[in-house]
Amino acid sequence: MAAVIIDGKQVAAQMRAELKQDVAGLRAKDIIPGLGVILVGADPASASYVTAKEKACEEAGIYSADHRLPADTTQAELIALVTQMNNDPRIHGILVQLPLPKHINEDAVIGTISPEKDVDGFTPANVGRLVIGQACYMPCTPHGVIQLLARSGATIPGAHVVVVGRSNIVGKPVANMLLQKQKHANATVTICHTGTRNMADFTRQADILIVAAGRPNTITADMVKDGAAVIDVGVNRVDDPTKKFGFRLVGDVDFEGVKQKASMITPVPGGVGPMTITMLMVNTVESAKRHAGAGQSVV
Repeated sequence: MAAVIIDGKQVAAQMRAELKQDVAGLRAKDIIPGLGVILVGADPASASYVTAKEKACEEAGIYSADHRLPADTTQAELIALVTQMNNDPRIHGILVQLPLPKHINEDAVIGTISPEKDVDGFTPANVGRLVIGQACYMPCTPHGVIQLLARSGATIPGAHVVVVGRSNIVGKPVANMLLQKQKHANATVTICHTGTRNMADFTRQADILIVAAGRPNTITADMVKDGAAVIDVGVNRVDDPTKKFGFRLVGDVDFEGVKQKASMITPVPGGVGPMTITMLMVNTVESAKRHAGAGQSVV
């Protein structure tokens, strides 16, 4: 039996509808959630992503302060802008679009963001709180992965989850989130990476397989257990002369092969991608609630 296709667009739309109601409730109390976004340079993928964030904020009723800076912006200028946003009461969340130009130290910039406004969950303070299970802003893509699983009916508590990839953006945080003794977590987690020998020996044990390796066809059908839930975080361009622009987007999983064995699977595009911006807005609204005293502080 072919897998159920997890429709990330549909889940994201459902969550955004819920979020819109939250924002309306805050606005009725004269609280307008605000997101500050900084883009340095003109990387096409980053620019497209920031534009999508602007549109999503407008639809949800979130105030968006966007700063598009030239590629030769200095590190000192960027840090000064982040500090200005830290002190701006209209801004509840700050996002610095990565990657930054090579002459800027990303760690120094991210470290400048106030943990209270770190809606990407990248500052050392929020990473540390995530690991030890304290209240924090959860990184958007990993949080979106867990929402997809939970809202699609996957049983996470007690499951063996195998994560392929150990990046600071997806692999490490999603593993730590799933380890927590929480409702949509409490799993047994294995992490595989480029140094793992005989990776298939591990992936075939997974009740839930989360793949964020950054390489097409990292996971093929013979590497997946019958009935597993498969979440494909990868987005890769592969040449395809039949397409208008000469390429198509694929994930890290052989979708056509794996969907014949899995119980549920995310497509690429249309799976995890729509959830990332949604969770960014969720964190921004949560920050607005916390600043207004309606939620638990993260500091």
